[in-house]
Amino acid sequence: FQKHEFFVDMTCEGCSKAVTNVLHRLGGVNFDIDLPNKKVYINSEHNVDTLLETLKKTGKNVSYLGEKSAQ
Repeated sequence: FQKHEFFVDMTCEGCSKAVTNVLHRLGGVNFDIDLPNKKVYINSEHNVDTLLETLKKTGKNVSYLGEKSAQ
């Protein structure tokens, strides 16, 4: 899996729940949400466009920051 890093303009727990919900609906993803830094790290076989479109369903400002090397 590629590990991707996204910026999502989250301000509260409700925002991170919205992210969790859309990613669970997509399926096939492992992810970590870093609320204070407004980052979402996703391990997935889905491509970046699919992940971006999914995150945009939250209604938040979303951008792709790049690949993270898997640790």
